[in-house]
Amino acid sequence: MSPELRHARVLVVDDNAAFLDNLQELLSDAGYEVGVASSCQAARERAKEGFDVSLVDLRLPDGEGTSLAAELKKAMPESEVVLLTGFATLETAMAAVRAGACAYLMKPCAPQELLLTLEQAMRQVRLHGEKRVLARRAQMTEKLAAVGTMTAGLSHEIRNPLNAAALQLSVLERRVRKLPEGQQGPLLEPLGLVRDEIRRLDHILEDFLQFARPREFRPEPVEVEALLRRVGDLLGSQAEARKVKLEVVLPSPISRVLGEEERLRQVLINLTLNALDATPEGGEVRLSASEDSRGIWVTVDDTGPGIPVAVRDRIFEPFFTTKAQGSGLGLPIVHAIVTQHGGTLEVGEAPGGGARFVLWLSKGAPAPAQPVG
Repeated sequence: MSPELRHARVLVVDDNAAFLDNLQELLSDAGYEVGVASSCQAARERAKEGFDVSLVDLRLPDGEGTSLAAELKKAMPESEVVLLTGFATLETAMAAVRAGACAYLMKPCAPQELLLTLEQAMRQVRLHGEKRVLARRAQMTEKLAAVGTMTAGLSHEIRNPLNAAALQLSVLERRVRKLPEGQQGPLLEPLGLVRDEIRRLDHILEDFLQFARPREFRPEPVEVEALLRRVGDLLGSQAEARKVKLEVVLPSPISRVLGEEERLRQVLINLTLNALDATPEGGEVRLSASEDSRGIWVTVDDTGPGIPVAVRDRIFEPFFTTKAQGSGLGLPIVHAIVTQHGGTLEVGEAPGGGARFVLWLSKGAPAPAQPVG
């Protein structure tokens, strides 16, 4: 999840216990999520939990801070490292630059100077994230262009034969039902399988069409509480059939957002169905909402296996899927709808270890957006 939707994480590495305690208190009061380590080895272990900025002492009991800084930058390229030292020299400053540190502070440093340096480092972290998002959007734009080109031919060449096949299948089914009952069963079963496959192909084609066709965006006030309860009601029977608990947790009252209710319902149904599919019997899917002065967060949590970190950045790419069947356009369509609403959609880990999708929507009017599928 981006730093804008959570506390920024700071890893402090220093072998002075009193200094660590002071920094942890100062940074926690400033709103940072703070982790501490007193050696290179401990820092390597803590770094596995993730961090945005690391404050690293130049001299540590089991190694040099410059070497550790280079390791941390290699492990977390989008993070930043600030080196701390009580013995500043030209050589150590040059070593800090070579290690990839973004800043170099003398100990003891004034609280305001430290906080200002951290904020500057966080700006760099946010820039790294924005560059990654822009690169991913550029890649998605190329794939979208490919989808549009393919759809122009596919919609006619595939839809017509599908419609003809479905029609002939209906004719055949009516004829079979006129036979004696004892003869119908062995014939109706394969017909049902064929019908399901035609329906699946039709849904895949509809995904292509929906993703490629421009559509005008007409926002209106949407009651979030009613929207979430409606999704819970619609999918309640499917949750029961899967023996999964579906819970909707809402504050009362909750503000409205501007958007298209039908399309937002499509987003939440898709995310909730994915969560139900991923959750084993006896598990739980939780649909919840919260708000602040800026907007509303809708969270979908499940107790399934979760989404591996390695693929989280790719799940909104067109055609990328981890399922055996499907077009790979379900989540990209969801992401496109959310983007058109001026919102964000991010994936992470739920408290129960499963997947967590966090949808953010502004209470105000969405910024003008290009029509998307």
